[in-house]
Amino acid sequence: MGIGKKAISSGEAILDRALCVGGAAVFSQAPEFMQQYAQRLGGHLDEARLQLGRYEELAHQANLPLDVYIARISANSDAVIAKVGGVVSDLVERVQTLAEAQAAFQGASVFTKPLAFFSHLDTSIAQNTWAAFKPAVPMTIEGLVYAAVGIVATLLLYHGCIRFPLARGWRKLMGREAAT
Repeated sequence: MGIGKKAISSGEAILDRALCVGGAAVFSQAPEFMQQYAQRLGGHLDEARLQLGRYEELAHQANLPLDVYIARISANSDAVIAKVGGVVSDLVERVQTLAEAQAAFQGASVFTKPLAFFSHLDTSIAQNTWAAFKPAVPMTIEGLVYAAVGIVATLLLYHGCIRFPLARGWRKLMGREAAT
């Protein structure tokens, strides 16, 4: 093997390894992001439950179930007070949505967590998580699985979309030049 081929082969090996490390590093951040998202989700849920608890206490003091309490507030002739009924109704729905998302996320396995994450994604919470995201090196099985997926995905992308097409084009070009 000539010096040029050895240099190219060595450069390719270094590139492969660098891509593996890069893919592993990037993909291993997915569990960390989802963990930070889950913490924020839990915080939102706790706060929403706290707010809803105040309205539930008011309904209890009035000896009314919460849904009847909301209906009475919403039916108030004063438009300002009637709007509060809509706010409380929205709060009930928000608590349910956040609780479902948290339950789905907590009950998910390593392999189903991305599905649970995306199917219950709250974009506002995700944007705020991203704004405050701190990368970390997850030392968990989940982190290792994602790192392995990152290595495989990066190598498949590199070899399938860059290396093989370039090598095929180079062979065709060299074949044409040899024919002339």
